[in-house]
Amino acid sequence: MTVTRNYEREFVRTFFTSPTAVEGEDDSAKMLRSAAQLRGMQAPDTWIPDNEDATAPSMRDEGVENIVEVVAEHGAAFPGEIHPRVVWHRERPTTRYQGFQQMLEIADPDNGAVEHIDGFVIPEVGDIDDWKKADEFFTIIENEHGLEEGSLSMSVIVESGEAELAMGDLRAEMGKPSNNLQRMFMLVDGEVDYTKDMRAMTPTGELPPWPELRHNTSRGASAAGLIAVDGPYDDIRDVAGYHDRMTENHAKGMLGIWSLTPGQVVEANTAPLPPKTGQWLVEVDGDEVELDAVEGKQVYDGDALTLATTDDGTYVLGVGGDEHELAKDELHEELLNLTAYVPSMDDIVDSMEEFEAAKEAGKGAIAMTRSATLVIDGVEVEVSADRMWDEATYQAAQTPIALFQDVYEHRPDQHEELEEMYGADVVDRAMQVGAQ
Repeated sequence: MTVTRNYEREFVRTFFTSPTAVEGEDDSAKMLRSAAQLRGMQAPDTWIPDNEDATAPSMRDEGVENIVEVVAEHGAAFPGEIHPRVVWHRERPTTRYQGFQQMLEIADPDNGAVEHIDGFVIPEVGDIDDWKKADEFFTIIENEHGLEEGSLSMSVIVESGEAELAMGDLRAEMGKPSNNLQRMFMLVDGEVDYTKDMRAMTPTGELPPWPELRHNTSRGASAAGLIAVDGPYDDIRDVAGYHDRMTENHAKGMLGIWSLTPGQVVEANTAPLPPKTGQWLVEVDGDEVELDAVEGKQVYDGDALTLATTDDGTYVLGVGGDEHELAKDELHEELLNLTAYVPSMDDIVDSMEEFEAAKEAGKGAIAMTRSATLVIDGVEVEVSADRMWDEATYQAAQTPIALFQDVYEHRPDQHEELEEMYGADVVDRAMQVGAQ
């Protein structure tokens, strides 16, 4: 069944939450006001005024008032999408009704905010019938306020085993005339409550990594044509850990992540984009180490990898303390196995342009060569490898370019930073490539 989606964005990098009302402050909406004025790489793709976990229960009525006030004032200028999170619970009808009342008030056109509201985020969902209940409330709200049906998108936070299983039912349910689930937008992991629901424990009390949940959410989003977003990374000072988490997610097709601070927003906005410059890596003791680019050569600066020549023209390669005597061809193959190349934006665009030209000339596949001069302990070795490009390779290479194009189209506030990062010529070419 073909489902017509009600939103334009193909990618979401950042899901940034802000408390809607802070107790004990002269201006309880100060966090909302601050977030509403973020711009450029500090501004998220989706901003989530959070009237659930981030806001004390006693402050949630005031939180609704603050959302309306701040979004009405600043929403038109905010560069990302705005999706307030309201209260909900799969087992509590009273909580679901409260969430309905919150959405009804925020979406009232007389309050001046709904024209800047893209949708709502529903937490603590259960099985697919619970998702339908939320969807029905959306439809009632739209009809009550004279809004177009389906104009408010619905995102859910997967925080239970029920919700995880419901993702498998979603594709079959979307598009049925008995619901408006085609309004679905994001599937967001909530690992903290998921851990509680699963009754999971670890010796240290830390959250389990839940790679299965992240894979299932990415798969569910792909099957239903939605966007997958990972949950919060609580250690806001652990930038390296946040990057590692995103790298793991990107390999699963989950390009979005929850961001708790503007600093995390910057990291999450930039991490999925192709790098400005290419980077050669070498695997040492199970870790990938960046090589230093020096005068057009790739230099290894460390002691876990050694290389020396012998009088008879062979080489002695030391890897993690183990030495291997190798002929030149054997050394070349070994170094190819140890090294990898991370292509830059320019590299990806070059390759795609070359394949497009070959395809235009009637070729179905071409070989592309990547070469470098490696320097280990002062010994220089030339390495090169051919990679066959066909239509499947081309399509796979399009994902980072399609992400960039989506960002550039929907985030004009980031144009200047992107052009400073890549150069205006590369940006222009990247916006043109892949149109075939």
